[in-house]
Amino acid sequence: MTLTDTRIQDSYPTRITTEPELIEREDPVVWGSDSDGPMGAAELRAHDANGYSIVEGLLSPAEVQGYWQELNRLSSDETLKADERVITEKASGEVRSIFDVHQLSDMVAELVRDPRVLDRARQILGSDVYIHQSRVNYMPGFKGNGFYWHSDFETWHAEDGMPRPRAVSCSIALTDNYPFNGGLMIMPGSQRTFVQCVGETPDDHYKSSLKEQEIGVPTKTDVTKLAAEHGIDQFTGPAGGALWFDSNIMHGSGNNITPYPRSNIFLVFNSVENALEEPFAAGSRRPEFIASRDFTPVRR
Repeated sequence: MTLTDTRIQDSYPTRITTEPELIEREDPVVWGSDSDGPMGAAELRAHDANGYSIVEGLLSPAEVQGYWQELNRLSSDETLKADERVITEKASGEVRSIFDVHQLSDMVAELVRDPRVLDRARQILGSDVYIHQSRVNYMPGFKGNGFYWHSDFETWHAEDGMPRPRAVSCSIALTDNYPFNGGLMIMPGSQRTFVQCVGETPDDHYKSSLKEQEIGVPTKTDVTKLAAEHGIDQFTGPAGGALWFDSNIMHGSGNNITPYPRSNIFLVFNSVENALEEPFAAGSRRPEFIASRDFTPVRR
């Protein structure tokens, strides 16, 4: 299938030059049933309605400490400093994210296969899954920059060729999340609306967008509409908790000017039945450390 053919069949057109529209989602949010995994019927209904669910205490305090030490090891590894998978803050130069982390860390690779994580991903997506993207995010105290409002699926669709929003993200907190240290904000219910974005995707857009995204973000008008309709929730709580959220939900985070850092492990599971095609609104594919094309199902 050529890039042109893919775009003709596009159900979620974006990166347009005209006035953006809000498009009603065609696809389910929850694909499995309560017999397919650890989530009960009520929890699945809530996830379907809100687009996210929270699992408190997914990791024990001892596990949190172990992963925190692993994040420190990765961020201080001099051999990784020049690696393209390491993204630094635009202003300070400090490590912002490390991508493909399940390939760099045996501990994270084990976490991907952990039944507490894998079984929930399979249940939500109703199929076997593979890792579309993995990373660790660092938001240091005083100078950690946030992420502007966006839908992950908009980018994964436009720049990676993900056909449909049949993917789910798991963000596992390794530090306490407060309302004041840049905790993730999310608009419950917004996963049912695909928000078109304006502007052509530049070549090698990922090199700048991973530091600060300017293309592939919604207009202030559309953000205001969604907030008025859905409101804004925030993921807060002690380290070890996990936030599961739909690929198309509108979310973002503010800067962290407090002394309290905020770090997390971020795992994106995509259905094997939703394998990537060619980008829908970009001239070339992003690197595989951002968007894997190894569609091998994750096994325990």
